[in-house]
Amino acid sequence: MLDAIGLGKRYGRRRWGLRDCSFTVPAGRVAALVGANGAGKTTLLRLAAGLVRPTEGEIRVGGVPAARAVSRVAYVGQAKPLYSGLTVAETVRFGVATNPAFDAAGTSARLRALGIPLDVRVSRLSGGQRTQVALALALGKRADVVLLDEPMADLDPLARVALLGELMATVEERGCTVLVSSHALTELSDVCDSLLLMNDGALQVVGAIDDLVTGHRVLVGPAEAYSGSARVGAHAVVSAQTTLRQATVLVRVRGTAFDPRWAVHEVSLTDVVLGYLRNPVAAGVAGVAA
Repeated sequence: MLDAIGLGKRYGRRRWGLRDCSFTVPAGRVAALVGANGAGKTTLLRLAAGLVRPTEGEIRVGGVPAARAVSRVAYVGQAKPLYSGLTVAETVRFGVATNPAFDAAGTSARLRALGIPLDVRVSRLSGGQRTQVALALALGKRADVVLLDEPMADLDPLARVALLGELMATVEERGCTVLVSSHALTELSDVCDSLLLMNDGALQVVGAIDDLVTGHRVLVGPAEAYSGSARVGAHAVVSAQTTLRQATVLVRVRGTAFDPRWAVHEVSLTDVVLGYLRNPVAAGVAGVAA
């Protein structure tokens, strides 16, 4: 449903916000887009939304260039722009006027359930309430692809849980594809099935979260057990932290044999992401976020 081939975006003559980015996210997936600030996540989302055109390569929605598929995409940026002079009800009617398939009844019902009054102007809402309105509009569009850039930043913990639950319900009901950028790794791991990890404008890791978690281990052992090389036995080193006495190494496993000097620990999604972020040159899985 969402795929990129050699995608790149340059700002000015020299600065690349994104370069040589290729991936595929099949229909019905919920993919987490993660990375440090400035890694290129927002640039990628804006390209996918058709708001900016790539400098090189292409990104497609259902096989159609993103710039020609805006009716099939719902996008909520970090600024979550809304018309402050409109009431919430008028904002919903605006969604109906600009999107033929817009679910006005469902959107209004969701906002009422959240305790957001429909007769209040957007300018009178709190930051979290404005976020909820923007998200309700995006889901109400009934798009094939939903792109969310840091959607949970203004939400309290209960609202975050509710949002993630609604995303899951939306995907199950309509089979849409969701790409969500966030630093909330623990929460993302509960609802996302795929990961796209960006580092310095490049896509470093792409894959199914279950495969990434089961395919990595943390090894803890004496410092002399780690020579600083790119491998520990048959296992590729992603990142390592050492003290005078101890080495802690995240590895991409190959096989089940480990040196007995190492204690082998299972990992979480957070462990995998932090390991790759610590070492931007570590090669990850690339290709399909299946």
